[in-house]
Amino acid sequence: MPVLEPNPQALRAGTKRTGAPDRLPDLQARGTPKHLREELVALLGPEKVLSGVSDLVRYASDASPYRFMPQVVVVAEDIDDVSAVLSYAHGKGREVVFRAAGTSLNGQAQGEDILVDVRRHWVGVEVLDGGARARIRPGTTVVRANAALAPYGRVLGPDPASAIACTLGGVVANNASGMTAGTTRNSYRTLASLTFVLPSGTVVDTADPAADEELARAEPRLCAGLLGIKAEIEADPELTARIRAKYAIKNTNGYRLDAFLDGATPVEILRGLMVGSEGTFGFIAETVFDTLPLDRKVSTALLFFPSLPAAAAAVPRFNEAGALAVELMDGNTLRASVSVPGVPADWAELPKETAALLVEFRAPDEAGQEAYEAAAAGVLAELDLVAPVASADNTFTRDQRTIAGYWKARKAFVTAVGGSRPSGTTLITEDFAVPPERLADACAELLELQDRHGFDAAVAGHAAHGNLHFLLAFDAADPADVERYARFMDAFCKLTVERFDGALKAEHATGRNIAPFLELEWGPKATGLMWRTKEIIDPDGVLAPRIVLDRDPQAHLRGLKTIPAVEPIADPCIECGFCEPTCPSHDLTTTPRQRIVLRREMMRQADGSPVETGLLEAYGYDAVDTCAGDSTCKLACPVGIDTGALMKEFRHARHSPREERIAARAAKDFRAVEAAARLAVAAASRLGDGFLESVTGLARKAVRPDLVPEWLPQIPGAGPRRLPRTHRPAAVAVYYPACVNRIFGNPAGTAGPSLPEAVVALSARAGRPVWIPDDVAGTCCATIWHSKGYVSGNEVMANRIVEAAWGWTAGGRLPLVVDASSCTLGIADEVVPYLTADNRELHGELTVVDSLVWAADELLPRLDVRRKVGSAVVHPTCSMRHLGDEDKLTELAGACAEEVVVPLDAGCCAFAGDRGMLHPELTASATAREAAEVTARPFDAHLSANRMCEVGMDRATGRSYHSALLALERATRP
Repeated sequence: MPVLEPNPQALRAGTKRTGAPDRLPDLQARGTPKHLREELVALLGPEKVLSGVSDLVRYASDASPYRFMPQVVVVAEDIDDVSAVLSYAHGKGREVVFRAAGTSLNGQAQGEDILVDVRRHWVGVEVLDGGARARIRPGTTVVRANAALAPYGRVLGPDPASAIACTLGGVVANNASGMTAGTTRNSYRTLASLTFVLPSGTVVDTADPAADEELARAEPRLCAGLLGIKAEIEADPELTARIRAKYAIKNTNGYRLDAFLDGATPVEILRGLMVGSEGTFGFIAETVFDTLPLDRKVSTALLFFPSLPAAAAAVPRFNEAGALAVELMDGNTLRASVSVPGVPADWAELPKETAALLVEFRAPDEAGQEAYEAAAAGVLAELDLVAPVASADNTFTRDQRTIAGYWKARKAFVTAVGGSRPSGTTLITEDFAVPPERLADACAELLELQDRHGFDAAVAGHAAHGNLHFLLAFDAADPADVERYARFMDAFCKLTVERFDGALKAEHATGRNIAPFLELEWGPKATGLMWRTKEIIDPDGVLAPRIVLDRDPQAHLRGLKTIPAVEPIADPCIECGFCEPTCPSHDLTTTPRQRIVLRREMMRQADGSPVETGLLEAYGYDAVDTCAGDSTCKLACPVGIDTGALMKEFRHARHSPREERIAARAAKDFRAVEAAARLAVAAASRLGDGFLESVTGLARKAVRPDLVPEWLPQIPGAGPRRLPRTHRPAAVAVYYPACVNRIFGNPAGTAGPSLPEAVVALSARAGRPVWIPDDVAGTCCATIWHSKGYVSGNEVMANRIVEAAWGWTAGGRLPLVVDASSCTLGIADEVVPYLTADNRELHGELTVVDSLVWAADELLPRLDVRRKVGSAVVHPTCSMRHLGDEDKLTELAGACAEEVVVPLDAGCCAFAGDRGMLHPELTASATAREAAEVTARPFDAHLSANRMCEVGMDRATGRSYHSALLALERATRP
């Protein structure tokens, strides 16, 4: 063991705890039972079987209020793996649940036996027929698929609010629809074909002309059974009419019985039944969607009403006017949305009774847009709107930024409201539909019902389609509160069915919390047909038991998860999973959601339990060490939970006092440290990569991988000994070369000026000269200490750089231009919590400008582009995302190249200063998909704006990345 390995016990909670009732039992501290693990490893290989207690716990939660612990997790790579697992399950009498994104709200992604991860290796989009169709693998998110379709002017029909995270396999399996899909644009209506694996292992491609013939040979009993049910339904006019009526509104409760009416053959019937089957009929391995036009002319308004029923009453008028989306939000939703970045602060002052409609029209051209706006104006003239706060203007707008803000608030409904719930409470998300013309009555009845049961719920929904969602919070650890929830659910389901003949699940699928109420909605005859269908397709009950069909009337109360309090920064998390696709470590170790899930399980455990000990032992590497600390999870989370910041706190907690003192001393003596680092880099170029790789490899084994960086051949040589000469009197800005650009030089083989020389030359060339202070050596943006959780060193350097910058800029009169995006972010934002009160005032007077913004806004308009390369691919860094200046990178690249490509899978490279040298496997995993895009074709230039990120991309792609400012200097050089 390395001599400086951190003590896992440093992260043990300091509070005295007794075990929670739903804690993982001590007997499961060893993870997967030995025989099960060994058999699956023999079948699939060790890399595909996750069996540690940490693995099981992190997969036990999804976005729902339920929590079920799998016995083992299998990471399937292909259909052969899926078939092998199904065959094993049949032979051993085991059960299988498939899980992709885990964004389902009703526990569909949880199982109590074998859980199969079908996200990691199942990503990909192939655009067909000029965008008219798209072949999409099931682990692909909706956002990623639409990004591939956007250049063709096409889009998918389903548009769930969780599009950033939910995957197409789950969208189809739940028939998730969203804001605009209704009953005509959902998966059932827009799915051209799909390939699926039946519980028996039989693979069916519904697009294959021979599919029915092959299925009849392989599964004669199944084919006969499906056709028998079809004949039975068609022979019953009353049942046929009932089925058609049920799907006249949005409905995902139970199985799609209309598939028996719409499909003529067993394969066609199965194609329909798979939609909304929630993984109980088979595994969806591939989908082909018919896409829809992406109408780009958009007019949107957020309209405020005095009450929820008043807002609901206006919905039919906008439907008649041709609105594509009419979204309803009540006062609780609007007020909770204040936690979402960009939402007007005065929404917090809205009266509770207030409600709003988010109304949107989309047209293919200007004429269509004007016609819609005229129709909308006619509706507005007849409405009694209110403006209870200053930001409520009740007008339609075409401004994309304003529209995006409205939708951000709406899509954050679950997370924003959930994040504001009382600590320790469990969140329930309900979803139902009524005929749209009865929406106002349903809103009034729902409010009365909530009040009667003591709930102050938040309500929102797709009002255009009569589809409402509401959120309830209760304490799952309190039997009395669970009973209150149970009484409410009984009354709610009866109200929806008996008063409105509605659907108990409109788009979230049946799941565990509505399964006991299936017969209430459908009646015994139709429900009986669903049970028979399940028996025909999955006679051994291998797939996802108790998720759609469950005879236990209390099933919705089983497995409710408690939510123990954790660190304040993470406590609002509702485990929605929106953060996961952006996380650099999501294919390597854990995601932000899983880091919080694991922490919560520690808090459920009694002090010193075997489970807590096992989780702590794994948490160091799985959660803390392999977190890039890039905080892009904060950007993806609608309420801004920064799990990266939490991991930095944990890094600090693991430091010994001696380590903190050494880090602080390094900050105080950074001038000497910087000089030594540059000399070491210069010496390294003479020693050779092989020697240095051996030396650092041995040191990492002896000391600790998280302290000693691994030498990488892509690390550049030393930068020039002296920075370029500049003059203060004529300068219009202060230029601060980041320490990384003072220590390291250009990529190997790159001719021309260093980055500081290029910035100085470009600024002079544009008539906007800059000045480099003589005493920049020994200063830093403090990110080195911040990212590693060294608080004392961070405080030293944060205050030093702010004091120095204030002096350099003459008290903030000149802007401070910083040439590395992470350093810009560090000085502009991340240093603030570590400043003294006096230095916070000084910081408030500074204008910190990223070099990309400086070049694009101040230099480029004053420069003559004299030469361009043919193509450039760019790597936007995570710091650029935080700063909001990604577009400046593409703008500069566009001045240097005829074609600019931003990879669809571009994301954080996870190099994170030196983390990519401490854990090279992290950068390799984080960049894998982006690197595949980049290396699929040649480019003339590979551009970014952060030296260490460029090193990370060099290593990932084998291509040479450099700063866009170096490219701009060459492009404008006389």
